Amino acid sequence: MATLVLGGAGYIGSHMVDRLLEAGRDVVVVDNLLTGHRASVPENVPFYEVDIRDKAALDEVFEKESIDQVVHFAASSIVPESMSDPLKYFDNNTGGMIALLEVMLKHNVKNIVFSSTAATYGIPEDALISETTPQKPINPYGESKLQMEHIMRWADEAYGLKWVALRYFNVAGAKEDGSIGEDHPTETHLVPIILQVALGERDKVMMFGDDYNTPDGFNVRDYVHVMDLADAHILALDYLAAGNDSNQFNLGSANGFSVKEMVEAARKATGEPIPAEVGPRRAGDPDSLVASSDKARDILDWTPKYDNVETIIKTAWTWHQQHPHGYEDR
Repeated sequence: MATLVLGGAGYIGSHMVDRLLEAGRDVVVVDNLLTGHRASVPENVPFYEVDIRDKAALDEVFEKESIDQVVHFAASSIVPESMSDPLKYFDNNTGGMIALLEVMLKHNVKNIVFSSTAATYGIPEDALISETTPQKPINPYGESKLQMEHIMRWADEAYGLKWVALRYFNVAGAKEDGSIGEDHPTETHLVPIILQVALGERDKVMMFGDDYNTPDGFNVRDYVHVMDLADAHILALDYLAAGNDSNQFNLGSANGFSVKEMVEAARKATGEPIPAEVGPRRAGDPDSLVASSDKARDILDWTPKYDNVETIIKTAWTWHQQHPHGYEDR
């Protein structure tokens, strides 16, 4: 039996595929390649270029492959874009989840691990966010992911479909050998943008807003390494395979770093000057998002290996140095 990785040619998905193969597990990948890269998936892994909303095509994958568990990364995830084009996010994310679950149920596949997000919490009431912190999204991206969680909860109630939602915070880093990493058609994530400046591909880092309610005025985020994240997904798959109930877990480091602090850490990690400039705030950005991941550590026995932000940046730097133009260099 195989694990189906939806969005398996994307940044996090490709690292998940790598970890599953390393663990000796059979893997099938589905990706529409709008933001993913075929080169990030080994040639010997069954690969289908399919959009999650295409039920007929997805049904064919389940017919051809022996799938018993699903990991879902196939969602649109850019906050500013969701503010300007919310219907795209509800169509792809929420609508895509409905199509996927209908196909899963048709083929009696009842275990799914889903990549949720800290954006479901909106502007949190708690300084350290736990799974019981009220979820009040302030952007369509977070709202669409919260709706996906609700859909799974009702699918469990009605059909016995068991799920784990992993609400993760800011993901960064790359596989240590630099063989796979982060490469988006239009880069919006902070760490790769900083490293593109270090490589001379951008003139400067724009730091959006210096008037947030944080110690240095710049918004604060919690960073988790992509390989630690992949490990958590495998633990969640095993948790479901053992017959446990549906659940949700935060994945983070419990340490917050401001945009300014991340730029300074990258200067140390790379040895490059990395010019930066302050710009106006972006819509939909909370002041601070920092996770308590005690529940994942206790129940899933998740033990992150990368707990230093400079080390996380260094792994991303290795990828960017080896692939300054991303997967075009492969």
